[in-house]
Amino acid sequence: MPTYAVTYTYANEPEVIAEIRPMHREWLSQLLEEGVLLASGPKVSVPGALLIFRVDQLDELARLLDRDPFDIAGVIEERVIEEWNPLFGPWS
Repeated sequence: MPTYAVTYTYANEPEVIAEIRPMHREWLSQLLEEGVLLASGPKVSVPGALLIFRVDQLDELARLLDRDPFDIAGVIEERVIEEWNPLFGPWS
């Protein structure tokens, strides 16, 4: 099953992001429990995040990401999905 690295760049709307964050994290927690999400977290130096997913198809992942509360709220300025080949580590 392919692994994908997803990067988000957030819009400069910290109040909206803070308001939606609990729903976003609840959504992520559910995906983690389902084994679809492998890891995620905010970037430290820029407003954005890195998320690692394992899904069968790229279009399946895109549809899933469209349901992210951050995306629905319009605070994701850019979303990049790239297939990733982890050679070393727990997901290789």
